[in-house]
Amino acid sequence: MISIAGAGLAGLATAYELLQRGAEVQIFEQGPGPGTTSVARFAGGMLAPWCERESAEEEVITLGSRACDWWAKITPVHRRGTLVLAPRRDRAELTRFARRTSGHHPVSQTDIGELEPALAGRFAQGLFFKREAHLDPRRALRDLSRAITDLGGEIHYNSPAPAKIDLNCTGMAAALPGLRPVRGEMAILHCPDVAISRTLRLLHPRMPLYLVPRDDQHFMIGGTMIESTSSRPPSLRSVTELLSAAFALHPALAEASVVELGAGLRPAFCNNLPRLVDHDGVLHLNGLYRHGFLLAPAMAQRAAQRLLPAQFSEVTDENSGQRHCA
Repeated sequence: MISIAGAGLAGLATAYELLQRGAEVQIFEQGPGPGTTSVARFAGGMLAPWCERESAEEEVITLGSRACDWWAKITPVHRRGTLVLAPRRDRAELTRFARRTSGHHPVSQTDIGELEPALAGRFAQGLFFKREAHLDPRRALRDLSRAITDLGGEIHYNSPAPAKIDLNCTGMAAALPGLRPVRGEMAILHCPDVAISRTLRLLHPRMPLYLVPRDDQHFMIGGTMIESTSSRPPSLRSVTELLSAAFALHPALAEASVVELGAGLRPAFCNNLPRLVDHDGVLHLNGLYRHGFLLAPAMAQRAAQRLLPAQFSEVTDENSGQRHCA
């Protein structure tokens, strides 16, 4: 029996991979249900490796390009691409973004209107990343939990982990050396007057914004990346900037209902890539801050390989290709 501490994104994904390989798995989670205490519930759910390359390692594309197919076996994945836009005054940001990424093609004002009729006439040009997708993080965590129990895995909610475990996936609670918190803030809006079907990224030199559609005309907006240990609710400044940027996408969003505001401390290592780490005799999977849903499948497969080495013909160095900080 393999024991895992934490039923957040990392713990659930690894449990699923282990169960697929025939292992017996139990997860201990202090929260009352799937994802209820995980910062993954505040994620955008963007499966966007080519966009993320703008500020990330090449490995994000290599590993993340397989995430869509992995998640599609578990939860609905919307393969409608990512549309990157910039106000006219910030066209230089669009040029910079295009230069640092791949997997896109330029779109004109007419193209934008055809992709998203609600944005017709609002932006002169953009970039379209056709192969990207998105999912609903909270539904994905619920569906992944259900898949685990269907495969015979045990999830013990409201249960602290025992002293002896095989894998620690407890995020910031793990207190690993080199792990730091990056605060993220988000809002969920309900706007029946706007129809958006794919992820939008609005480039701005001060605060880029992403908007991800959810069911029933709900939209998640986010964009803040704050080095902070504060777990307080979102600040007035951040909320104002988020909502102002959303208004720049479409004026009708100014009339949206604010359904939820949220903030979480997301675990990150110095290069913002997740790692498998041996610490005090326990294997840890941590640091999924920026690319959680995108890289969780690949990292879970690596963790399963470490925990079930006999089932693999060769051992892959879990940190190969990663750049580490001194």
